[in-house]
Amino acid sequence: MKYQIKDYLRHHGFVGQTLTVQGWVRTKRESKNVNFIALNDGSTINNLQVVAEAGVISDDILKLVTTGSAIAATGVLVDSQGAGQSVELKVESIEVYGTADPDLYPLQPKRHSLEFLREIAHLRPRTNTFSAVFRVRHALAFAVHKYFSDNGFFYWNSPIITGSDAEGAGEMFRVTTLDPKNPPLNEDGSINYKEDFFGKETNLTVSGQLEGELAALGLGKIYTFGPTFRAENSNTTRHLAEFWMIEPEMAFFELEDNMALAEDFVQYVIKYALENCQDDLAFLEKRLLEEEKNKPQNERSPMPLLEKLQFVVENEFERLTYTKAIEILLQSKPHKEKKFQYPVEWGIDLQSEHERYLVEKHFKKPVILTHYPRAIKAFYMKQEVDRPEDKGPTVRAMDVLFPGIGEMIGGSQREDNLEKLVARMEEVGIDPQSMDWFLDTRRFGSAPHSGFGLGFERLIQFVTGMGNIRDVIPFPRFPKSAEF
Repeated sequence: MKYQIKDYLRHHGFVGQTLTVQGWVRTKRESKNVNFIALNDGSTINNLQVVAEAGVISDDILKLVTTGSAIAATGVLVDSQGAGQSVELKVESIEVYGTADPDLYPLQPKRHSLEFLREIAHLRPRTNTFSAVFRVRHALAFAVHKYFSDNGFFYWNSPIITGSDAEGAGEMFRVTTLDPKNPPLNEDGSINYKEDFFGKETNLTVSGQLEGELAALGLGKIYTFGPTFRAENSNTTRHLAEFWMIEPEMAFFELEDNMALAEDFVQYVIKYALENCQDDLAFLEKRLLEEEKNKPQNERSPMPLLEKLQFVVENEFERLTYTKAIEILLQSKPHKEKKFQYPVEWGIDLQSEHERYLVEKHFKKPVILTHYPRAIKAFYMKQEVDRPEDKGPTVRAMDVLFPGIGEMIGGSQREDNLEKLVARMEEVGIDPQSMDWFLDTRRFGSAPHSGFGLGFERLIQFVTGMGNIRDVIPFPRFPKSAEF
């Protein structure tokens, strides 16, 4: 077993031992003929202080030890005499693996803007902020798999290349091997996709849900966790063209079961991060407080990061219908004073400003909204029997809304009635014949079933406090940008 810096800092059993520690230099300073080198290997937010006393290491070696260089330092681990660390390495020798010219290396010991760091995304893992974010990302991904495995779910791999559009939005990336300058054409001038690689028009998937439903109606409980793609020309802080989705599907789950699972799941993974990423989250909380110092009070986070996460873990989510939410919004001060950018009325697709008002101003906690108008939701959602309190047909949908984010989870009970599903597909312009494989699950042993989708990057945004979704994925893809 090869130990890392996190192990040496965590366990005092290494004190007195001669060790070789490898990593990248964060800083180097000289005081009274002693060089103090802050070394980090990515395993922790905390650096190991390497102490090189005068005469022990040659000047020729020390001059190569600059910010960004990769080195191996061998010496004795001792209790630290200075503040800020419990142990330090009293170095006996240093081997320089790779130098970093101080005049060229873009990451210097100063504060860099997040915008600048996006331009050098290949070096972001070397920074405190992004190494913390990506360690939290790993912990959350592990927690996702652990939660579902511990609760009897099977991991299901849905295809990335698909011939169907789960959302019916049409904003998909085309996959083709046809010559873009001279594609084969039909007699009417349209492209002949029968000559394409797959013999039909195909795209990158927007969701693993439809294939997940097939699995649930045989395996019982499954989840997909993989990349999805939306060709939406959006440059907001909450949208990416390539992102990861977590999508469980459960046979014999009604809407109420679906809501309970969504709440329990998201509380579990946040709690896991709180318990296993303490140093990183403490750093990110401090960073967020510094970032918000210059913002007006009304634009700052209402709670420090750790307190906010603990609050979500410990409190039940508020549950209410879309109809009730519209009533609340119509009575709200922003609506009466015409401060909402988008008008409020029954039947609208709620905008982020409406969702955040409900979560951040009215209830001040996560909210689960249910029973949305059928007209604004996807074809596969279970149609609700007419209810007197609603102002039109609704579906058994649910959205989980979070502070600072808006929609975190979108889900529903799925329509299990073949006739109703076919009629709805025809209503929205989907050819039932093209999805006969999907309809077979309603022909042979149909059963109530439900599921939801959670955008993984939005979850990471919430847990880390990062303001832009481009800063929680290693290499963000968005309009006009596919670098690295």
